[in-house]
This record gives sequence, structure tokens and C-alpha cells, in this order.
Amino acid sequence: MASQSKADLSNVSESFERGLRTRREVLGDAYVDKSINAATDYSFPMQELVTEYCWDTIWNRPGLDRRSRSILNLGMIAALGRRDELRLHVRGALRNGVTKDELREIFMQITIYCGVPAGIDSFRTAQEVMEEFEG
Repeated sequence: MASQSKADLSNVSESFERGLRTRREVLGDAYVDKSINAATDYSFPMQELVTEYCWDTIWNRPGLDRRSRSILNLGMIAALGRRDELRLHVRGALRNGVTKDELREIFMQITIYCGVPAGIDSFRTAQEVMEEFEG
């Protein structure tokens, strides 16, 4: 994978382009544009890696639908205690058809298997995102 400057998106791989489409569909244009535009020559290779391998190679595999992948991500990210990523993926889960009631059940299960602090933080984060998502 050749390192690109953020200013030169004309020479990205097909995998990057497919991943970028998927990333936009799940996370929204505003977030993706902000991430790509904030990348520097130093950090753009990370954007390439995430876009190609996470959003194309994994998210575009046929074995699971996006809704299922969102549910998995919520559990893993909550368990890791990554609040900013959890905010992002709650929004993605809502875009992928996960309902508020299902989010509640997911975070109840996280509370039992990952601990009360992870569950409380997950509920708090999800509530904030749902209010923003609706507003």
C-alpha cells in the first residue's frame, strides 16, 4: 500500500474507494470527510489502512450483514472502554438498522459480561448519540 498525501486522493486503490463508500454509508459523510481532511502526510497512511482493511476487507465481506457487524463492534468497543469510538459506532448502528430497544439490550448484556462501569458508560454514550441523532 503506497502512502498518499491527503491532498492526493486521485491515486488511491480500488480497495480504498470501496472502503470509503462503505465507511460513508455507515458513519456518514460529515464524519468521514472530517477524518480524511484532518489527515496529514504523517497520518494519512493510517486513514488508508483503516479504510482499506477495516471498511473494505472486513465490512464488505459477505458472511455478516452490516447490522450484525455493528452489534459486534458495539460489544467489542464497549469492552475496550473506547468512548469516542463507541459514540461513532452507536451512530453507525442506528444507521444500520439497530433499534433503540436493541441498543438497550446490547448494553445490558455488556454490563453483565464486561462490568458495570462499561455498561453505565455505554448507556450514557448511547443516550447522548441518540439525542443528537434525532435532533
